Amino acid sequence: MSEPLVVPEVRRLGPARLTAGMDRWDRLDFAAHRRTHGPLPRASRSELLAVADRIDLRGRGGAAFPFARKARATLGAAERSGRAPVLVVNGAEGEPPSVKDATLLARAPHLVLDGVTLAALAFGAAEVVVAVASGSAAELSVPAAIAERGRDPVPMRTLCVPDRFVSGESGALIRAVNGRAALPPSRPVRAAEGGRGGVSGRPTLLCNAETWAQLALAARLGPDAFAVVGTPDEPGTLLVTVNRSPRPPVVVEVPAGASLAVVLDACGVDPGAGVLVGGYHGAWLPPHLAPDLPLSRTGLAAAGGTLGAASVVALPRGVCALAEITAVAGWLADESTGQCGPCRRGLPETVDALRALSRGAGSASAVRRAAALGRGRGACAHPDGVARFVLSALTVFAEDIATHASGSGCGLSSGLTLPLPRQAGERLAVDWARCAGHGLCASLAPDLITLDPHGFPLLRENANLAPWQRPQARRAVARCPALALRIGR
Repeated sequence: MSEPLVVPEVRRLGPARLTAGMDRWDRLDFAAHRRTHGPLPRASRSELLAVADRIDLRGRGGAAFPFARKARATLGAAERSGRAPVLVVNGAEGEPPSVKDATLLARAPHLVLDGVTLAALAFGAAEVVVAVASGSAAELSVPAAIAERGRDPVPMRTLCVPDRFVSGESGALIRAVNGRAALPPSRPVRAAEGGRGGVSGRPTLLCNAETWAQLALAARLGPDAFAVVGTPDEPGTLLVTVNRSPRPPVVVEVPAGASLAVVLDACGVDPGAGVLVGGYHGAWLPPHLAPDLPLSRTGLAAAGGTLGAASVVALPRGVCALAEITAVAGWLADESTGQCGPCRRGLPETVDALRALSRGAGSASAVRRAAALGRGRGACAHPDGVARFVLSALTVFAEDIATHASGSGCGLSSGLTLPLPRQAGERLAVDWARCAGHGLCASLAPDLITLDPHGFPLLRENANLAPWQRPQARRAVARCPALALRIGR
C-alpha cells in the first residue's frame, strides 16, 4: 500500500486483543499479523459453533443477534436447498459517530479475514464478500490484505458501497452485493433463507467486521481464555468509538462491562449535559448515570440505553441541545430511502416539529406524536431508531426543551458539536417575484410542498433534498408554469 492510512487514534484499557500490534504498526500486513496472532487454527462446523455458543458471540453492529443461531439458520437453509452459503463481512458502518469497523479493517484487516475464512472453511461457503464504505481507508486496506494472503481456499472479493447511513442495513448491503442499489428492501427478508434475501439467491450469513474478528480471537484463545476478561454474561473485549468534538474520535478497546466514566475520562471527555450511547439509533442518558454505567448490553439496557454499535458521544455543556438534536434528526431524515410511510412522512414531520419547537411555536408533545407515528411500522429499523434518539433526548434535555417551548429560547450556543458530514445539500427554493400561486408544484412534489390558504407553496424549513426526493423536485421545477422553482444549495 503506497498511500498513508488516515484513521482515528486507537487506545486500549486492559488487554490488547483486537488492537494487538497497533502500537507497533500503523497497519498489520500479513507477516505482522502472523507474528502478532499466530497461525489460523482449523475448526470443524460443530467446534466453531460450540465456541460461539460458549462465549455467546453476538453481532457487534448494533442488533446483537447471536452468531451461532444465525449461522445454524443459514446452514439449515443451505442443506435444504443444496446450495453452499455465502458469507458477508459488513464493514459499512454508515453513521458519523461510529468508526470502529473502518478502523479495524484499515489497521488489522487480517484478523477480520481470519474469522470469515475460518467460518467459510467450516461451513463450506461458496464465496466471501467484504463490503467497505467507498472513500474509507478500508477501501485500500482490504484488497491489499486479500492480495497479501495469496490464494485463499474460498473465493474472496471486496465490494465498495456508498458511504450512507442505510448502506450498512443488512438487506441494503445484500442488494448491493447483488448489483442493485444499496437500499433496504421494501419488505423484510431473511438473508439466512436465501432466495430474494440472499446473495445470488444463496443462504447468506452476514456479520459486521468486529464480529468476524472476535470469532478469530475466540478460535485462537479458546472459550475459557477468551472469557478471562469481560463479564460472565458478556465475555471478552469490545471496540468503542469515543467522539471528542472538536478533536478527532478515538477507538478504544475495553473489557465488556468497563465503566463508561472510566472510558470517557481516559479519552479526556466530560459527560457534559448528556451522553449518547449506541449511535444515532441509540439513546441519550443523563450525565449523572455515567459513573456507574457499565458498557455492556445488559448494563445499558437496565439504564434505558442500548449498546448498539458501541459509539459514545457526550453533549458539551453550554450548547443548545435542541439545535443539536434537530440537526441530527434532519440528517437522519435526509438519509432515509423514502420507501415507506414512516420515512416519507413520519421523519420529515418529526423534524418539522423539532424546528417549530426551537422557534417557540411548537411543543414537546407534538414532537413525541410525530416521532412515535412510525415506530414498528417501517420497512426497516430506521424509523424506530430515529424515534429512540429523539424521544430519549426529550427526556434527558427536558429543561432545555421547556425553555424553547415557552418561547424564550435557551440562549445557548447553537454551533453544532455532534458529528455530522459537513456537506451542503440541495434544496428547493421559490422565486417569489415569479410565483403566481398555480399550485401545480404541490401535486407534483407532495412530499416536499404544501400550499398555504392562498394557494402559494410552503416548503419545509431548511430541508435538504433526500436522494429519493430529487425526482419529485426536478419534476416540479421542470413543470412550474411561472419558472419560479429552482434547486440550489
